[in-house]
Amino acid sequence: MQFMMPLDTNACAQPMRRAGEGAGTERLMERLNIGGMTQEKALRKRCFGDGVTGTARCVFTSDADRDTPHLRTQSSRKNYADASHVSAVILGGGTGVQLFPLTSTRATPAVPVGGCYRLIDIPMSNCFNSGINKIFVMTQFNSASLNRHIHHTYLGGGINFTDGSVQVLAATQMPDEPAGWFQGTADAIRKFMWILEDHYNQNNIEHVVILCGDQLYRMNYMELVQYLQKHVDDNADITISCAPIDGSRASDYGLVKFDDSGRVIQFLEKPEGADLESMKVDTSFLSYAIDDKQKYPYIASMGIYVLKKDVLLDILKSKYAHLQDFGSEILPRAVLEHNVKACVFTEYWEDIGTIKSFFDANLALTEQPPKFEFYDPKTPFFTSPRYLPPARLEKCKIKDAIISDGCSFSECTIEHSVIGISSRVSIGCELKDTMMMGADQYETEEETSKLLFEGKVPIGIGENTKIRNCIIDMNARIGRNVIIANTQGVQESDHPEEGYYIRSGIVVILKNATIKDGTVI
Repeated sequence: MQFMMPLDTNACAQPMRRAGEGAGTERLMERLNIGGMTQEKALRKRCFGDGVTGTARCVFTSDADRDTPHLRTQSSRKNYADASHVSAVILGGGTGVQLFPLTSTRATPAVPVGGCYRLIDIPMSNCFNSGINKIFVMTQFNSASLNRHIHHTYLGGGINFTDGSVQVLAATQMPDEPAGWFQGTADAIRKFMWILEDHYNQNNIEHVVILCGDQLYRMNYMELVQYLQKHVDDNADITISCAPIDGSRASDYGLVKFDDSGRVIQFLEKPEGADLESMKVDTSFLSYAIDDKQKYPYIASMGIYVLKKDVLLDILKSKYAHLQDFGSEILPRAVLEHNVKACVFTEYWEDIGTIKSFFDANLALTEQPPKFEFYDPKTPFFTSPRYLPPARLEKCKIKDAIISDGCSFSECTIEHSVIGISSRVSIGCELKDTMMMGADQYETEEETSKLLFEGKVPIGIGENTKIRNCIIDMNARIGRNVIIANTQGVQESDHPEEGYYIRSGIVVILKNATIKDGTVI
């Protein structure tokens, strides 16, 4: 994992050199006066000296060898944060309109991803891998499946918390606010501040990490905490994790500008027109990480924040007690009144906020080599243990695909697709550019045969069906000789009574839908 960490410009007057390239690198690292910051491995420090105003200077990466020297100055020890004094808050999101119809019966963090995971598994696993095990999840809309998954995976699924815990805080009716619904990200935390504050005081919490549940990435959150703690003498209050982004999506995010010290000097939420143009920055300092720096002229907030506990309490209870949302209301004001620092994340990150981005991110997992992989022996991603049998494939042709446990395929062709748990694909089927989420329930061969004998459609895909450019939600029943291809190129269309929607040209088969034999979409 890599972050661009802003440092003093004068301390970075030499070109970057990789660790092990000579004594000059070691002397430069000593001059930077950076305290050691590790969870399991030493963090390699690299410095950029291009003299660009308003850009970050130093890369912190956790891919160093175990024998890499662990640098620590005499003054760094007091600025070293302990993960046992860090708590995380994961926001369950709103109505999930842009991911509809996948969110018609579930919260956004409960949407399946990568074959066998749920989106909530991303921040949860990143927390555990960062050593953070005091976690609150705030839920509101369609939270039943999310609550069930959290319970099965993190409360009864074998994860050992030792001194940690995972607590679900659902939107509820309060005495002074009968409606009880969260009005924004800040309001969601504020409504449960009485619980959070008591927990923070009992556990000596010093920093709070605020996360969202609709992104795909791997990150050590403690690097953000360590960075904020390193600047404690500068009265740093908040750290924002940021990422370079292209112009086509810039208006969908909060954009930041920061100076040589890494202090954020401007934050605009979803700017357009002249405001968007004004947020362009020189990203030449990212030339080592991106092929075309001109393609990424903006730095976007990832919606990941680290705050000192006292600052969070002051912001929500006093200074900005009337404001409801972090991105659109609090942060634009906070950068003027607080010392807000920026860290630029340079590895894979995808905001899965729309059907298209969700679809593309899933299919990208099948590429060789993939930009993102769930499996890493040192930082694994956790999910609900299902104890399914291995996938069974009989005379199949499979190319560039992910196949999950419990699947059963017979004489079919699958290409550039992600197939979820307990999926059934019958003889003569062809799937291409398809995400099939699988099934919650496991139908045996006997049950499948009985349904077919009765003229019904079993869970899965029937014989000789051809599907491409499609998302198939959980427990869908697709009959024989069906064609799903959207050959007319329809971009948006609603057919709930027929069991599907079309979003951005992608056919989405609804959860529990039945598509009858011979249907053409």
